[in-house]
Amino acid sequence: MRNNLKPQIKKIISLVRELPYFSFEDLSPIEKNKDYLKILLSRYENGGKVVRLKKGSYVVSEFIDKIKAKGEFSSYLEFLANILYQPSYLSLDYILYRHNILTELPVNFTSIAKNKTAIFSNKLGSFIYRKVKDDLFCGFKIKEEGGFSIAKATKAKALFDFIYLRKNALTDKKAIEELRLNLDDFAEKDIKEVELYVKIEKSKKMKEIFKNIFRK
Repeated sequence: MRNNLKPQIKKIISLVRELPYFSFEDLSPIEKNKDYLKILLSRYENGGKVVRLKKGSYVVSEFIDKIKAKGEFSSYLEFLANILYQPSYLSLDYILYRHNILTELPVNFTSIAKNKTAIFSNKLGSFIYRKVKDDLFCGFKIKEEGGFSIAKATKAKALFDFIYLRKNALTDKKAIEELRLNLDDFAEKDIKEVELYVKIEKSKKMKEIFKNIFRK
């Protein structure tokens, strides 16, 4: 192992300290040897200088401290949910809770992705991704929050995603009632939006569930 770690640490931290995340490629101007970088970043992680987000992706701890001080940590975590597994958008329990449709506080950041189901856990949280068909990868908006661009499902699409991924277990009205959905603030336009996704999905099962939820 080289004996010039301290100068190397300073160079690396100065290069990526303002980045919301970085990879080995971002460090290539300083060091092109990835094996060496893996060892170096492992030491930084153990020393608390960086946080490992997933394999090959990191953020400098100093950056985390700064956004916490600015009150932007929540927005940053939502941004991370988007970039850790791409393409994806926040949905399901996470979005439903924020619209008071589910009352139980979610412990994970839940998202919809085009690719296979995945889970990433790090010191900042757990990020869960559920796959849907390509034609159902829609119904989200890009919002600017705390200086970050974040893709979030509308509350109608979050509800559709939530039901869609449980459709085989929702065999009757009782099963739907057990979800304890609070739909008091669901406007007619929201109901029509859910119906649009049901039409895109095309299954008889989803049509029945939709009727049981909204056509009482």
